[in-house]
Amino acid sequence: DITGPGIIRHIWITDSCPKNRTLILRMYWDGSDTPSVEVPLGDFFACAEYQNYAQVTSLPVCVNPKRAFNCYWDMPFYQNARITIENIYHEKITVYYQIDYHAGEIPEKRGYFHAQFRRENPLKEKGIYTILDNVQGNGQYVGTYLFWGVNNNGWWGEGEIKFFMDGDKE
Repeated sequence: DITGPGIIRHIWITDSCPKNRTLILRMYWDGSDTPSVEVPLGDFFACAEYQNYAQVTSLPVCVNPKRAFNCYWDMPFYQNARITIENIYHEKITVYYQIDYHAGEIPEKRGYFHAQFRRENPLKEKGIYTILDNVQGNGQYVGTYLFWGVNNNGWWGEGEIKFFMDGDKE
């Protein structure tokens, strides 16, 4: 819980949870009751499968050996920032973390950081899965972390991503 203004610059976290998607990460900016981030912890760090651990190396997110999650997204706030983790696993979990941030004035009209978790299991056959919709106002879309598990052994995965903007039909 940080009183602002400021910018979160780095988050490092690791935990003892043996079960995938049972720790829920939430981030709230400037007194909002609605989280701007609400994502299972591993998915936020592009690592959905705890049991099948995979190292990730990218500019905004790094997952290091032994599940050390790192995030380098700039997350500005003007009044306050609050980050929570909810344990929905049936046992107690140990969590270690460090949050590095710049405290002080930030440029006016910096955009807020948002992330959400969406899931459809199983995906409708030949269905269309919408990644992002009904977004309004100024902003910048920076990407999607997509994980899919194959529920049969006869399909190797295929598909394409399409963007429809401002009323496009094709």
